[in-house]
Amino acid sequence: MTLVPEAILLLQSELGKLPGIGPRSAERLALHLVQSESDVVRRLAESMVAARARVQSCGICGALTEKTPCPVCAAPTRESALLCVVERAVDILSLEKAGNFKGRYHVLGGRLSPLNGVEPEDLRIAELERRVPAEGVREIILALATDVEGDATSHYLARRLAPSGVRVTRIAHGLPAGSGLEFADELTLNRALEGRREL
Repeated sequence: MTLVPEAILLLQSELGKLPGIGPRSAERLALHLVQSESDVVRRLAESMVAARARVQSCGICGALTEKTPCPVCAAPTRESALLCVVERAVDILSLEKAGNFKGRYHVLGGRLSPLNGVEPEDLRIAELERRVPAEGVREIILALATDVEGDATSHYLARRLAPSGVRVTRIAHGLPAGSGLEFADELTLNRALEGRREL
């Protein structure tokens, strides 16, 4: 017999489904929430429901936004000839935090994975192909994962986009800033050597 009320167990179970939340974290969060002031919990619940209702995908690039087009697609100062392709909408947030990229984005919605049933028609590849001539895109930067599926998706896109004449590049892969060689695996070191450039 457990002394934990059923409502807490249910809340813990739901919280445990969130990314990065393990069983212990879910338990701590659930216990914290049931002991918090009612208005604090109500505001949290209302903000979650409101965010889910208001946030949508940009009709052009697929970014998370409250209105279409998103601020990046609507900005006249962004380079429309430069398009960065990412797997997920949250990847745009990471690139924007870096503050260096001044082009526009395109969210694929995943990567090719035949073993998991993800084929080209399941991704936003046709939309990408339509954007190239419509927006005068001259270069597509592939910012996809460096695993087998990411590599396969990158090579597939490069082949499929070749007839359009657009330049297809891929972000460099290598050592993280501030890290030493002793912390890098062999694949990372090989990619760092292959992606070297002149100083």
